[in-house]
Amino acid sequence: MKVMRGVLALAIAVAFMAGGLFVGTPDVGAAKLKAQVAIPKKYEGKHMPEGGWTDPKLIARGKEVYTGKVNKKVKCSKCHGKKGKPKAKGARDFRKAANMEKFSDTYWFYRIADGVPKTLMKGWLGKITEDDIWAVMAYENMFSHGGKPAVPDKSKWAAPKFK
Repeated sequence: MKVMRGVLALAIAVAFMAGGLFVGTPDVGAAKLKAQVAIPKKYEGKHMPEGGWTDPKLIARGKEVYTGKVNKKVKCSKCHGKKGKPKAKGARDFRKAANMEKFSDTYWFYRIADGVPKTLMKGWLGKITEDDIWAVMAYENMFSHGGKPAVPDKSKWAAPKFK
């Protein structure tokens, strides 16, 4: 009987691990995003406003958006954590510079605006403004730079490999 319980416990543990059901699973979403989908024409050429990555007012607004103070239905911290440590399976870990600098600002904007199909990441454009998307991006970017404003290293932005 004890052996059966042990086998059952082991089988359940393996099932949880295989399914990635642990909340602390490291950034499954970023690992799966090896290839980008083409950025829709309406987003081509969009970039962080000049000085936006380090603008204190923009970053303060980004924090309000991120924590749901701008729109209670848009609360990034619910999945991505208050300090960028993911709380939901597959949510990007904003504390890791490699995750934050993997994609261009245009691609990042597009994914916040339109969401990521087949994931919990919804598109937020329409619930928040384009300016709020840039603001939240500037705020999120700080998590991977010790909580300080920083301009991303654009040389690390991966060249798109479209599906």
